[in-house]
Amino acid sequence: MTTQGKSGEEEPRISSLAQHHDRYSQHGLFRRYVRGQVRIFWPRLAFIALVSLMMVVFASVVAGLIAFLVAGTVEVIDGTFMRYAQRKLKAGAPSRGLRRISAVTGFLQSCGMFVSTASPYWVGSLIGETNLAELDPLFAISVLAGAAINAGLVMPYNRLATVARLSVYMLAPYVLMFSGDNVLSQMEFQLRLGGLLILDGTLFWYLHFINRSFSRTRSMLLTQALQQQELEGAYQRLLEQQVEAKRLALVARHANDSVLLIDENNKVKWVNEAFTRLTGYGFDEILGREPGDLLNHPDTNLDALDQILEGRRSAQPFRMEILNRHKDGRDIWLETNQVPIRGDQGGEMSYIAIERDITAAKQNAQQLEEARQAAEEGGRAKSDFLATMSHEIRTPMNGVIGMAQLLEETDLDTDQKLYADTILSSAKTLLALINDILDLSKLDAGQISINPCDFDLHQCIDETIRLLRTQAEAKGLTLDVERDADLPRHLNGDDHRLRQILNNLVGNAIKFTEQGRVKVTVEAEPTPGGGVLLNWSIIDTGIGIPKEMLTGIFERFSQADAAISRRFGGSGLGLAISRRLAEAMDGRITVTSEIGAGSCFTLALPFALASAADITVAPVPERTGDTDGLSGLRVLVAEDNRVNRLLIQKFLKQTDLELEFAHDGAEAVDKVKSFEPDIILMDVSMPVMDGLEATRIIRSWGQPQPAIIALTANAFDTDREVCLAAGMNEFVTKPIFRTQLLEVLASFAQAHRVQMTG
Repeated sequence: MTTQGKSGEEEPRISSLAQHHDRYSQHGLFRRYVRGQVRIFWPRLAFIALVSLMMVVFASVVAGLIAFLVAGTVEVIDGTFMRYAQRKLKAGAPSRGLRRISAVTGFLQSCGMFVSTASPYWVGSLIGETNLAELDPLFAISVLAGAAINAGLVMPYNRLATVARLSVYMLAPYVLMFSGDNVLSQMEFQLRLGGLLILDGTLFWYLHFINRSFSRTRSMLLTQALQQQELEGAYQRLLEQQVEAKRLALVARHANDSVLLIDENNKVKWVNEAFTRLTGYGFDEILGREPGDLLNHPDTNLDALDQILEGRRSAQPFRMEILNRHKDGRDIWLETNQVPIRGDQGGEMSYIAIERDITAAKQNAQQLEEARQAAEEGGRAKSDFLATMSHEIRTPMNGVIGMAQLLEETDLDTDQKLYADTILSSAKTLLALINDILDLSKLDAGQISINPCDFDLHQCIDETIRLLRTQAEAKGLTLDVERDADLPRHLNGDDHRLRQILNNLVGNAIKFTEQGRVKVTVEAEPTPGGGVLLNWSIIDTGIGIPKEMLTGIFERFSQADAAISRRFGGSGLGLAISRRLAEAMDGRITVTSEIGAGSCFTLALPFALASAADITVAPVPERTGDTDGLSGLRVLVAEDNRVNRLLIQKFLKQTDLELEFAHDGAEAVDKVKSFEPDIILMDVSMPVMDGLEATRIIRSWGQPQPAIIALTANAFDTDREVCLAAGMNEFVTKPIFRTQLLEVLASFAQAHRVQMTG
């Protein structure tokens, strides 16, 4: 709660409990004591003057004047300090030190009062009036007793000052009664002593009564303050609830979403204006009816209606989407969010339903879903097209490359040798382009997987650079490799993809450098996970790349400009594939370049560490062309293409093995029983029965099994997985080279002999 100040601004109102604490704390009590002392300063001076006047009248003028002078002086001292203390308290000074000083001034005041009331006795001795010294001390004792009673009234407010005053007021009567020259009889002494003790006892009882009454009053006022605070809090909460209720009512009435209040019988009690805008039905039309009677659509999902009823039966909040019908017959999709509310003290259950029109969102979602399905269908069509084209192109390419290899092995003159080399070189270039397009397609379709394994990094670098060094030397370039001194040797990762990226980056550097050198550096940086980050730099002295083209060279089919494409050739896919592969391996590729000064490609790839014991190095067969290991081997070739059958026959004509051909999968199954081959070269796509089905049939037999090698134009990783899952032992893609075919046959021939000899 607040109060209005004089300036018109609202000021915070102090609570009753805080006021009580402020009044009855030591600081507050002392402040009230000071205020009271200042207020009765002049009445106290008047009282002193009256007492002094009575002394003048009944005792002596000198005694009265001296009494006024002494008592008035100490009263002025105490009053002056009280005014000083009042100013300090208003300024926020602490009260502890001021209370101690007030005890001193109170003590002085009481001493002054004692000296004043006793002035007739000691003044009489000074001026020689013996009759004054013999006066009865009853007058002085009465004045001191009144002063003691007056001091006791303020004891709860300033205990130190009160104790100081009372110590003087209680001791003074004894001094007055027993300090005279008169000799008292025993009875007089006892009576005076008894009277003083009774007076002291009465005073002590009075002080006890004063303190107890004060404590009782303070407790009562504290209880009242607590009750007042509770009332104020309850009133404040009531006001806040009223304000909140008004705000909620305004929000509900003017909200854009439809708001319904539904009772426990599923009848509508209230709706806002947005309900009419959303459904077309007015408040009078829906009042007292079930919402479904007007809004349910013939195609409304019955399960959705059951979920609404179940949610209300379980008294749990729920949210769902439901198809409804507008008053004009239009279909509308609503998102309904219903929350149960119970009346005060567990009364009747009601529900608040907040509904939003999501028809447009539903239509957009439907359009997006249709677009997604169309995109997926297009992606599948593209993948199917690429798979088909890969197969269809690789099949004749197998014949072109194979026949060119056979042609090179014949006696040719210089021109014929040039023609054969040109055919073979062009075919290999076309094959590399096909491989790049397939790789990019696999990356787009997410069909390229990263297959980590333990490998020897130094061996990987040496073998990759050895293959590329031939290209560099052919152009008169220097290819240097610098590796970090503490470069780890054994890593875990996909070394096949690492080789592919390095081949693309270093091969590009060699291709676009006409003179100078290409330098490859590699450094290892430890990673928080315990692995390493390999930082590669491929620096060349080539033609360079314009700055405006740096951001586009990693796009597919992109080169710096058309003139470079005509001058150096290439499809512009290598960098795009490399960046996508690096990102798939949680790495990155960046480039800096300057026209005429060369380029620098940086590659960062993370790898895990591996131990030397985990690395199994597959033996690399020597390509000697020795075919003695194939002697006596029985090989069945299942191939529907005549050119490919002829090519394989020519590749193996110099070997001492038994060769048999099958034109389709069914014929291959039949010839396995009669020919009993050691190895089958199985094409996958064949008429009558494909190679996969033929393999499954052969593997289902109990007789000794041959090694089955897939020899196919299908080049996707998924094709390899399908072939291996069908029971094939190896997967070789077309076009195939003679040395490659001989190596595959030799490796399986050796394994077959080991199996036969046990």
